[in-house]
Amino acid sequence: MPVQPHAKNAVELSAEKRKDYRNVVVLQIIIVTFGLTLSEFVFDGAKTPAAKLVITIFLSFAGLYAYLLWDLLRNFTKNKLVLRIFLLLLAGSIGTGMLGEFPYYEIIHFPDRQLYLFAVHGLLFPLEVTVIAFAIRDIFSGEFLTPDKLWGAACVFLMIGISFGSLYDLISIVKPGSLARDLELGFASYAACVNYSLSILGGLDPAQPDASRLVRNIGVIEAVWGNLFVVLIIGKLMGLPRPSKSGT
Repeated sequence: MPVQPHAKNAVELSAEKRKDYRNVVVLQIIIVTFGLTLSEFVFDGAKTPAAKLVITIFLSFAGLYAYLLWDLLRNFTKNKLVLRIFLLLLAGSIGTGMLGEFPYYEIIHFPDRQLYLFAVHGLLFPLEVTVIAFAIRDIFSGEFLTPDKLWGAACVFLMIGISFGSLYDLISIVKPGSLARDLELGFASYAACVNYSLSILGGLDPAQPDASRLVRNIGVIEAVWGNLFVVLIIGKLMGLPRPSKSGT
């Protein structure tokens, strides 16, 4: 039996979402692996040649990640106003961060570095949460288990870790020393916050005895939310039938 037009459109949309989810997941894995292994060069100072190279590579990945998030969001809404506002805010936060943190020479000078970093992460965190909300709604919709939902689950899980890293960094910016007392605001602080977040999400000991009570309490919330998400995903996806090959 030939595939009906509406079924064909659904198949094409599923394939597009699978590709976009996969692209985000691959880049998330690269960013996380890069951040957890090479950030050591930055903890001793951001002025060394190795630290400058690491920060430059990270900024390049951040720009690509921002584009992929916007490209992913286009699968969830056709509202041009929402997409334009999201793109404007995302470009503003990532672009400002890239210009302000470029390590080889000063492109833009911000007299109040603390306020500048708060503005960047203050915009980035709700944008990440917005994509997570749309993606969760997408994953839990539909009547069949399709590959895009599996990639979407992996994407959301990793994005939870990265977005909570932004939240911890926001707390550290408002109250320096909330995560660790000797962290320099900027890339070193953000890398440590993502490390802490992924440790919490993965059920590992984050090894931050100096973390404030607020950071530890939010860590508990993240751990509960992460485990709840995994349980719900397993229950939802494993209970869905696979679509028939006929497309009906």
